Amino acid sequence: MKTLLSFVAASIFSLATVTAFAQQAPLPPLVSVSGQGEVKVVPDQVTFIVGVEVRERTLEEARKIADQRTSALLSALKKSGIDEKNIQTAYVSFQPIYNGEYGQTTPQFYMATRTISVVLNKIDRYDEVMANLYKAGANRVDGVSYQSSQLSKHQEEARKKAVQNARQKAQTLASEAGAKVGRVYNITEGGTNSPSPVMMKMARESMAMGAGEPTLAAGQIVVSAHVEVSFVLE
Repeated sequence: MKTLLSFVAASIFSLATVTAFAQQAPLPPLVSVSGQGEVKVVPDQVTFIVGVEVRERTLEEARKIADQRTSALLSALKKSGIDEKNIQTAYVSFQPIYNGEYGQTTPQFYMATRTISVVLNKIDRYDEVMANLYKAGANRVDGVSYQSSQLSKHQEEARKKAVQNARQKAQTLASEAGAKVGRVYNITEGGTNSPSPVMMKMARESMAMGAGEPTLAAGQIVVSAHVEVSFVLE
C-alpha cells in the first residue's frame, strides 16, 4: 500500500514539474496581426415595420379601432402571400395624451399604436405589398432593413478573407524585419457582423403609390469578419 501511495505521489510531483516547466518555457518568435474580411452582397430579403396609429377621445375607442385596422393589415399580408412565420407583432402601445396645461388630469385624447414586422423574401414585390397595406389602413412605416438568405455562406467567405488579410499583413511585417512567416501559432475570431448597408439607402415611400416606379433602393449590404492571428517567425 505504501509503495502504491509513493508511486502516486511521485507521478503527481512529476506532472507538476512538467507543467511548471511548460509554463516557464519561452514563446517562439511571433508576429501578431489583425485581419479584416468583407463581402458585398445584393440583398434578396427586406424586413420592414408597418402599423397603425389611432387617436380617439376614449381609450376603448382607440383600442377598438387599432385592433380592427391591425386585423385588416394581417389579412392583407396573408392575401399577398406572405408566410405567417414572416409576420410578427413588433410593438403595442396605448397611452393618454395631454395638451400640456399645468395640473390637467383629463387627457385630450388617447393614442393607440400597433406595428407588425414583416420579412419579404422577394424584394421586387415590396411596392405591391405596401400598396395593399396602405389600402388596408396602414399609416406608418418605421424602418427598412436588408438581409441575405445566404448569410452563412457569405460569413464563411468573409472569414476566409480575414485570415488571408492577416497573413498578408504578417508577411509584410516579417519581410521588413528580415524574417519569414511560418505556421499559425494562435488564431482568434473577433466575430462576424450583422449585414449593414453600403450606403444609407432607405425606402422612399409614396402613400399614393401612383408613380408606377420602384420606390425601394436596396443597394448592397456588407458582411464582415475580424480575426486576430499570431504566426511563428522563421
